[in-house]
Amino acid sequence: MTYRSTVAGSLPKPAWLAETGKLWPQWRLSGDALVEAKRDATILAIEEQSHAGIGCVSDGEQARVHFVHGFLQGLEGIDSERKQRRFIRDGRYEADCPTIVGAVRRPAPVHVAEVAAARAFARGPLKFTLPGPMTIVDTLYDEHYRDRKTAAFAFAKLLNEEMRDLVAAGVDVIQLDEPAFNVFFDEVDDWGIDALDAAFDGIAVRRAVHVCYGYGIEANIKWKSELGAEWDQYAHIFPFISRSCVDEVSIELANSHVPPHVLGGLKDKDVAVGCIDVANDRIETADEVRATLALAARYVAPERLIASTNCGMAPMNRTIAYAKLHALGAGADAFAAIAP
Repeated sequence: MTYRSTVAGSLPKPAWLAETGKLWPQWRLSGDALVEAKRDATILAIEEQSHAGIGCVSDGEQARVHFVHGFLQGLEGIDSERKQRRFIRDGRYEADCPTIVGAVRRPAPVHVAEVAAARAFARGPLKFTLPGPMTIVDTLYDEHYRDRKTAAFAFAKLLNEEMRDLVAAGVDVIQLDEPAFNVFFDEVDDWGIDALDAAFDGIAVRRAVHVCYGYGIEANIKWKSELGAEWDQYAHIFPFISRSCVDEVSIELANSHVPPHVLGGLKDKDVAVGCIDVANDRIETADEVRATLALAARYVAPERLIASTNCGMAPMNRTIAYAKLHALGAGADAFAAIAP
C-alpha cells in the first residue's frame, strides 16, 4: 500500500455540469459540449482531491449519471427505456430499474476515456470504481436470465473485460461497489464472493471492494435508524470477504453503529475506513478523522489502514464535501505521524 487516504467513490458534480443535490441528476449540456464538460469536471475533481491531500484520487464519477447505470449504459442487452418499478436492496426502497432483455455484452470499452482524462492529471495513484456483479443484478429487472447468480456471472465477465482495458489506460486501483452485500448474506456466501473473484480474475492492479450502508439519502437514513444500537451486517459478511481475492475493503465507520471490533474479521486485508460521514453536512475535524483511525487500529494493524469516506458523496453540497476531504487528508497525515 502506497497511500494513506482515498475516497469511497462519487463526488458532487459542478452546477454547470448537472443538477445538484441529486443522486440521479440531469445533465445541463448535451453533445460535444457535454463530453468536454465531463472531462473538465473530472480534471477539477482530481485537482480538488490533490489539494485536499488525498493520497489516492479518483475521477469522482463525474462523467456518470449514477454509480451503477454509468457502466450499464455502455452495454447491450439492457433496455434503459423499459423501466420496471421494483424493490431493491432487499426491500429497502423502490426504484425504476432498466430491464435485461437479452444476453448482455460490451461492444466497446465504457470508461477508458474517463480514466485517460484522470490519468493525465493525477500525480499519484489513481482509483476507479465500478458496480459489483451482485449490486448490478439487484438494480435491474431481469426478463432474460431470470436467475440472479447466472446474471451476476454474465456481468462479472463484462466487468473483467472492462477492467483489463482500464488497467491498460493507467488505473492503479479498481474498486467494485457492493452495497448489496450488506443485505443478502446467504447469497454473498453462496455465489457473491465467487462472482466478485470472477470479475477480478487476472487483474494485475490493486483490487478493492466497497460495502457500506448507502448514500446520505432519505431511504438509507431511515433504514439505518431501524437497525438498532449495533449494526451487525459486517459481522456476517467479513468472513466471506476475507476469502476473496481483494486486497482492500472499503467500509463505513464514522458516526455509525458499526461495532469496530468486527474489523478484526477482515484478517489480512487492508481496510479503507470510513472517517467521513456522508449523511450530514457537519464538517469533521482532522482530529476526529485521526481518532476514527486510532479506533480502527485497535483491531487492524495501523499499516493496513487507509482513511476514506463512508460512501460516495454525489448528493452532497459540493463546498461541504471538499471541506470534508480536507479534514480527511489532514487527519490521515496526523494519524500516520503517530502510528507505529
